[in-house]
Amino acid sequence: METIAADLASIQTLSSQVVDQIAAGEVVERPAHLVKELVENSLDAGATEVAIEFREGGRWVKITDNGRGIPGKDLAKALERFATSKIRASEDLWNLTTFGFRGEALASISSVSRLSLVSRQATSSLAFQLQSEFGKLKPVEQVGGSFGTSVLIEDLFANVPARLKFMKSPSAEVTQIKTVLKAMALSHFKTSFRVISDGNLLFQWPATADRLSRARQILGVARLFEGSGQRENVKVYSVFADPHTTAKTSKSIWLFAQGRWIQDRGLQAAVQEAYRNLLMHGEYPICVSWVETDPSAIDVNIHPTKSQVKFLDQSLAFRAVQASVRDSLEKAPWIENAPGIVNAPGLKSAVASAVDSFARSGRGFGMEAVPPQNLVFQDVALEKIQFASKPSFSAKSSSENKQDSKPYWSSFQVLGQANLTYILTQSANSMLIVDQHAAHERVLFEKLQKAWKNGQIEVQEYLFPLAIDLSADKTEALLTEEKNLQKIGLHLESLGPTTVGIRAAPLLLKEKSIVLALDKMAADLVEFGGSHGAERMIGDVCATLACHSAVRAGQSLSTDEMKALLQSMDEFPLSSFCPHGRPVSVDYSFFELEKDFGRLV
Repeated sequence: METIAADLASIQTLSSQVVDQIAAGEVVERPAHLVKELVENSLDAGATEVAIEFREGGRWVKITDNGRGIPGKDLAKALERFATSKIRASEDLWNLTTFGFRGEALASISSVSRLSLVSRQATSSLAFQLQSEFGKLKPVEQVGGSFGTSVLIEDLFANVPARLKFMKSPSAEVTQIKTVLKAMALSHFKTSFRVISDGNLLFQWPATADRLSRARQILGVARLFEGSGQRENVKVYSVFADPHTTAKTSKSIWLFAQGRWIQDRGLQAAVQEAYRNLLMHGEYPICVSWVETDPSAIDVNIHPTKSQVKFLDQSLAFRAVQASVRDSLEKAPWIENAPGIVNAPGLKSAVASAVDSFARSGRGFGMEAVPPQNLVFQDVALEKIQFASKPSFSAKSSSENKQDSKPYWSSFQVLGQANLTYILTQSANSMLIVDQHAAHERVLFEKLQKAWKNGQIEVQEYLFPLAIDLSADKTEALLTEEKNLQKIGLHLESLGPTTVGIRAAPLLLKEKSIVLALDKMAADLVEFGGSHGAERMIGDVCATLACHSAVRAGQSLSTDEMKALLQSMDEFPLSSFCPHGRPVSVDYSFFELEKDFGRLV
């Protein structure tokens, strides 16, 4: 026993086989990682055409490209650890123009598979082949082959049963491989991709003229819009869907830095923040953002799979991504480019159900009705708000808020009011049904935000400052945003390194809600930087005020009041959604109506 203990305590140099398998566990955790590494090698070689074929859930993979190829004399070096043609010195890590640079991928892959590497350069009449059996190399030989490189991987993880045991089902592995290939195609729109799975053609993505066309091709969303943003040396170009077209998870947010597909929770939050007050809970945007900055301002060498990066200033990247999407969203391009609200799947049946329920109730337009009980709003006590028994709408719009485009909402003809809740309108092609509470809520929300920013909200001063204990970094973050906070009626002062004092606050807010809101905002400021935390707080407060002040469901409106509401909606591009992301209207085309009545077959 003493001898065994002594052996275990002594320091040993690991064999090259163990070292390679440890590296393989970091670089090639699952087949999708292998595919990513090999496709990136093809892209680094200047390939304009890449063919990917896989079977058995990725345990068999073949990648073929038309890139520059590898000289026969260098084939054996390609499978050595830390052998690469992409960097020479440590300084090169801060000026990378390639995806690969570690020199680990092929060595790691070859140690856990049977690998065949065939490559031919344009200057060579023959190709050269190198084969490896789980890290054991065979002599390089001349073979026939076309220009470019082909890598065949077989029996992945066959010599590492423990790793093989942790593989997911073949269908799950294929799903992950497809995700990786979509990312690779999104980052390289000038390259053609052909994907075959188990002998069947899965994807055929020809090269496109620009990133917008590629995004439409890969994501399968026809109506995508563009935006750009810049904060100092960080530039971002984004392609995104309108808020009517959403996903059920955050996986539809694609992020790229210097052309690399990355996973970054901070930038993902930036995209979601751009859609603030436009999406309902459980909805996620569809968006692709490409971030570019100075090579010296980003570190790509922080993770073996190169899926994560570190920015010199994370807040700049966050704000640039947010701006690239939000600035375009606020112009509501989906209305300007394609008039009419998107008729989402299932919308027709929902409208038909509402109309049927209304008809069975025996109530007519404008008749007294019981307010629907299924409308749920944020329950916040704001005692100071005075509710008018009759709504008041302004038919005049201020010149600074008018859109340059033609009026949209006010162009619809008002027909009447259904269930004392919905404004029925029509255009030449369809019937548009507007939720009066959601519509008025958005109008008030936009006007309240303007009032906040202009300092037009009534505030109360405390006799003694309200003290809030926070961490030192949160305290510092809040105090640096003091001027922004004053715009929303909050006046702060330092009471110590970990204590913030509130000298004055909006009259309509309770002390408890202020404390919770400031703590949340401080956390956002520490994590993301910038003033987006203050902007979010403005939005949350204004949404609550608007919800409690807007005309209610079940409230009778005159025709003039309905017209005035529609006209006021034209002042704000984002009037398609209430501040909680709920759609303001549904569109029922006359074509569908005539089909339902049997007038069209």
